[in-house]
Amino acid sequence: MMKFILMMLFMIPLSFMKNSFWLNQYVYFLITFMFGLMFSFNYMYMYVSYFLGYDLLSFMMILLSFWICSLMLLASEGIYSKNYYYNMFLLVMVILLLSLVMTFSSMNLFVFYLFFELSLIPTLMLIIGWGYQPERLQAGIYLLFYTLFASLPMMISIFYYYEKFHTLDFFFMHYDVNSVLLYMCMNMVFFIKMPMYFVHLWLPKAHVEAPVAGSMILAGVMLKLGGYGLMRLMSIFLNVGSQINYIFITISMVGGFFVSLICLRQIDIKSLIAYSSVAHMGMVLSGILTLSYWGMSGALVMMIAHGLCSSGLFCLANISYERLHSRSIYLNKGLINLMPIMAMWWFLFSCCNMAAPPSLNLLGEIMLINSLVSWNSLTMVFLSLMSFFSAAYSLYLYSYSQHGKMFSGLYSFSSGFVREYLLLLLHWLPLNFLILKSEFLVLWL
Repeated sequence: MMKFILMMLFMIPLSFMKNSFWLNQYVYFLITFMFGLMFSFNYMYMYVSYFLGYDLLSFMMILLSFWICSLMLLASEGIYSKNYYYNMFLLVMVILLLSLVMTFSSMNLFVFYLFFELSLIPTLMLIIGWGYQPERLQAGIYLLFYTLFASLPMMISIFYYYEKFHTLDFFFMHYDVNSVLLYMCMNMVFFIKMPMYFVHLWLPKAHVEAPVAGSMILAGVMLKLGGYGLMRLMSIFLNVGSQINYIFITISMVGGFFVSLICLRQIDIKSLIAYSSVAHMGMVLSGILTLSYWGMSGALVMMIAHGLCSSGLFCLANISYERLHSRSIYLNKGLINLMPIMAMWWFLFSCCNMAAPPSLNLLGEIMLINSLVSWNSLTMVFLSLMSFFSAAYSLYLYSYSQHGKMFSGLYSFSSGFVREYLLLLLHWLPLNFLILKSEFLVLWL
């Protein structure tokens, strides 16, 4: 584990080299493949050094972080070609990746909390530094204060837990806590990060104002921090969780249905994709809170699937934005006439978003439906509504953007670069081929 941390530290001086954008990209992909070859798909902790190590859950999250960060560079060619402080951009990227890897590989709760909060700063810099509209300042403040609102209670509750049980190592955290207050203080920051309905308003704002790299890392990895934290900490709240988890499952299920309806009346493409993330992550949150084997494994599969699918959709939205300089669904029309191959990618990712086979989304959704219906059969009502409306808003996004009359303000156009097709292919391939080895993703408990 430490050699990957050292490799990323060596990338910091590499960021200041002139014209090092593509070299950085090559190094990112190299690290990703090296890391992918290291794992034996065992559910035990491995490569333990100091306070770092990883099991299957950590490994999949770190691999997802490496992969999404590699693709972020591939998507951000505009920053390099127009020289928008691209050395600074590379530095922020390295710091963000380092903080994410440290978060997912830390075996101590306090170290996890430290890097969990640290990852907020480079994300904020991405939004404020390379965002598009002046409203990016407001979006950054939303992101910062929603997360900080719950982080102080979490820190105090971590200190309290240490004072009472004398350990913060995940491996030894099996003492059951019977305090509802401690449950709320410890987990509220994860509910906000996922985000749960009612505390989700920062997410659409952040996505709409962020550059493509910011949207990709937010949707691809940052939301998964919440799910990862809940999975690690639910083992100490089994007693209190079995009594009050139904409240948050109800909020997530009903909220997921409402958010699906909100998606159907969005006129901003990025906003629609961001709201669909809230609906999908609500299902993940509900699955984790059922405290069942199906729920935990399904949440892991769904988080990986959503990370790749949502990131790919944001890339497509950015490809359209670079041509039309608008995210409005009324102006992004008739694109099948201008970019027919890109229309195929829109179709493929829209299908993945609605959990069509053979995508990993389908496997995750089946497992989560299994866990939730066995927990309480009434959840079937909202699960069926969410599944139906996810198909409805995905088709709405595809058909409205690809069909219809073209925007008359267009005068110069490119139907797509090899870089863009490669970017989309590298999102789509793991999303649809990981299902062939899906048994690896259900053995981690």
